[in-house]
Amino acid sequence: MDPKKNDSSIYFPTPFELALWLTLLTLILAIFLTKPGELSYVQYGTEVLGFWRIGFWELLDFTLQMVLILIFGHALALSPIIQKCLKNLASWPSNQIQATFLVAAGALLGGYLNWGFGLILGAVLAKEVGAQAKLNRQPINYALLAASGYLGMMIWHGGLSGSAPLKVAENGHFLMQEIGVIPIGETLLSHFNMSINALILLVLAILLYLMAKYSRSDSWPKPTLSDGGHKPSTKSGKGGIWIGMLMVISGFLAILQDFSYDLAFINLNYINFMLFGLGLISHQNLTDYVKAIQTALTGAAGIILQFPFYAGILGIFKYSGLLVALGGFFVTFSNADTFPIVTFFSASLFNFFIPSGGGQWAIQGPVMIEAAKNFDLEIPKMIMIMAYGDQVSNMLQPFWALPLMAITGVTGKELFKYTSIFFLVGTLVFLLGILIWF
Repeated sequence: MDPKKNDSSIYFPTPFELALWLTLLTLILAIFLTKPGELSYVQYGTEVLGFWRIGFWELLDFTLQMVLILIFGHALALSPIIQKCLKNLASWPSNQIQATFLVAAGALLGGYLNWGFGLILGAVLAKEVGAQAKLNRQPINYALLAASGYLGMMIWHGGLSGSAPLKVAENGHFLMQEIGVIPIGETLLSHFNMSINALILLVLAILLYLMAKYSRSDSWPKPTLSDGGHKPSTKSGKGGIWIGMLMVISGFLAILQDFSYDLAFINLNYINFMLFGLGLISHQNLTDYVKAIQTALTGAAGIILQFPFYAGILGIFKYSGLLVALGGFFVTFSNADTFPIVTFFSASLFNFFIPSGGGQWAIQGPVMIEAAKNFDLEIPKMIMIMAYGDQVSNMLQPFWALPLMAITGVTGKELFKYTSIFFLVGTLVFLLGILIWF
């Protein structure tokens, strides 16, 4: 029997198949765990289907934001000037260890600053480093490179764009009466978070070194949407550069006018605005930019197709009270000593069903805060523990890897071989950090 043929027959769900299976599982759980006594299972099942239908379209704004961050980021990467910069940067590594460290460093730094930026930067870097290795006939493990480009999603919620800690730092947030305003000095910039971030970076550096040194180096990028880039057009129509400059200047002025210096205004809309402006500047010619956008549009199909299903899952959790029921189950079997660990694992689990840090905080946050107050636990640290659980399971939740897979051409099955290792090691590190510094 051909071992390669046998390996390819191993079933691994596609991201869309996983979304469908999670939808079915959520429907079943809601029907059996939240059914009122006066209703039959059939009657309540129709109500739960209604919750799913209502939620299906409730994240349209966020869906469009995710589509645009992929399109604008991909189009920017296709510009001649960015292609040249990336090629110069990608030509630096002379072996697989250096290549892996370069991609991981870009993804981690970008992810710490902003999760969307880190996601696109990691994907583009992995693609270009792999392309340079192929051009030079240098052996490389391209799947490992792509997985390294996804690492920003494992530290983002403890970084400057972390949804939960930024939300509770806002005046008037939805839990203000329960916990007040919690500044980022007590969450993102706390000794607790900084120590755990330093620990995870140290361990990841060691892990990446070992993986790059001992993994097989026999794969190169397959042809993808961006292969070949775009040749500069000879046609006129370079007015886009002036519009782009106005957009970028406006974005930098926002930073100068942010006297709080918490950079909370750097959200998805801000990132998309800047990517749009930078894309216009880097392409200069409007015709070229439109062609780049058309190329990038194809890679957004997965997000357009899947996100409504996750929004529907969120609708079931929200309107049926499923998360409150599950949260109550976890609290029942917890005490002041075990609840931080329970919070970490429950956040990691719920991320599969609600792959949005902000959405998960809106649903899980009130349940977690109430229990933490009853156990007399430090609320800022509990917020960060929930954030750690949310971010580490991104290594197993393929939804946020859709842009990376579209750009790099790596399949979910190839990616999972390495991100599952990141998940296991990351889980151990975060748990160790919680036990040491909580």
